[in-house]
Amino acid sequence: MRTTAGQVTGLPIFFENKSTLPEFRTVVSLHGHTLYSRENLGFLNTLARKVPLVRVALDRGAERYRRAHGTDLDVTRAWWTPPLAPYGAWRLEAGRIISQFGARPLVSLTDHDDIEAGVNLRVLGECAAVPVAVEWTVPFGGTFFHVGVHNLPPENARGIMAELSAFTARPNEDVLPDLFAALDAHREVLIVFNHPCWDECEVGRARHMTAARHFVADCGRFLHAFEINGLRPWAENRMAADFAAECARPVISGGDRHALEPNTILNLTNAGTFEEFVEEVRNGRSQVLVTTQYTEPFALRILHNISQILADREDHGMGWRRWSDRVFYKCDDGAVRSLSESWGNREPIATRIFVRGVQILHTPPLRGAFRTMLGGRRGVAL
Repeated sequence: MRTTAGQVTGLPIFFENKSTLPEFRTVVSLHGHTLYSRENLGFLNTLARKVPLVRVALDRGAERYRRAHGTDLDVTRAWWTPPLAPYGAWRLEAGRIISQFGARPLVSLTDHDDIEAGVNLRVLGECAAVPVAVEWTVPFGGTFFHVGVHNLPPENARGIMAELSAFTARPNEDVLPDLFAALDAHREVLIVFNHPCWDECEVGRARHMTAARHFVADCGRFLHAFEINGLRPWAENRMAADFAAECARPVISGGDRHALEPNTILNLTNAGTFEEFVEEVRNGRSQVLVTTQYTEPFALRILHNISQILADREDHGMGWRRWSDRVFYKCDDGAVRSLSESWGNREPIATRIFVRGVQILHTPPLRGAFRTMLGGRRGVAL
């Protein structure tokens, strides 16, 4: 295999326009989110803080909230939902693969602890072969991991999901290997350790990796691949590739799309069906493509995604047109309300200024200026 600058030596990871690509007839898009995902507000906050000007705006907003209420905003009681409905998400990924690569698309959508996207899509003729899939939250060792479970048997999917959700709600590590064994027994199912080196729970990198190695020791024989993630920095993805090699597992793509930017890391294959692709990966064969999009400066990509999340969506699948319709908070009375319901016609001026500021920063002239300013801080050193 030809090795290029930035490539992970010895692993089948290719860079668009920088590598000699293998022959392929199919492109696989894994790990995309729809409006069925509940996204912790802390996730968006963490991403936003990677952009210096946005970080300043958030700090000022937090200080105003603290002065007004005498306490910090409890982000653990808040969540947001991605803007796309399942069909829109599938069409975005499939359409890009057809138009850009001229290839057959295989698209697997994995919402957090929810299989409704795949279940609902399969009633449409053009989506009848879409996998039923989920990003399963696995509490373990004082932290948690995310596991992509792709291509659940449709006739058993709801029952399997109920068992996975029961573990998430009441974790018992003693039964975890049995749950994974049951999933692995379905030969058409693909099990992926998503972003394995991301300390999402913020317990500390060393503690996270210790727990990850214990997790692999207990359940690794049922993990078919480790993910290279399209929304994580390249340094962390290199760690994930090393971790995969250490555990004798192939790496696989996972775009982790939450907004309107199509997945930036994909798989190349000659498989004709998702089942054939699963068989390849289970046998240790996986060819990952890092697209040119991913190599944009990381902070610029984050700003791009945040601006899309905060944009109005006139065609939203649930009628949640404004971004504040898509952010929810569990109030002191136990009721769940969107920010739009809570605010009525009185959107806080600090919030309005922040949202408008993000939108202005993402206009073409300023986006170009940011690209120039951040040009030396690209996601991958090619």
